Amino acid sequence: MTVMLTISGTLLLAAALLITSGMVAGPNSLDRLVAVDALLALGICGIAVWAVYTRDTTVLPATAALALVGFIGSVSVARFRVRDDQ
Repeated sequence: MTVMLTISGTLLLAAALLITSGMVAGPNSLDRLVAVDALLALGICGIAVWAVYTRDTTVLPATAALALVGFIGSVSVARFRVRDDQ
């Protein structure tokens, strides 16, 4: 069980590093917004892996709160986004 949690944590970290590099090199603001959403999803998954590892369910409401904040933030930015200069 610990091996699987270590592997999943390592893969989440690797994915976060790749997404961060894509966020920095993103050609426009919409690509960066998708990268931030993906990082938020990875953070939610990381909290879930931590909850399984520690067998502590008190952190699980944080996943719902982060999902709500991410959704509202994405909708807000997508709604009021200004076109990038090309």
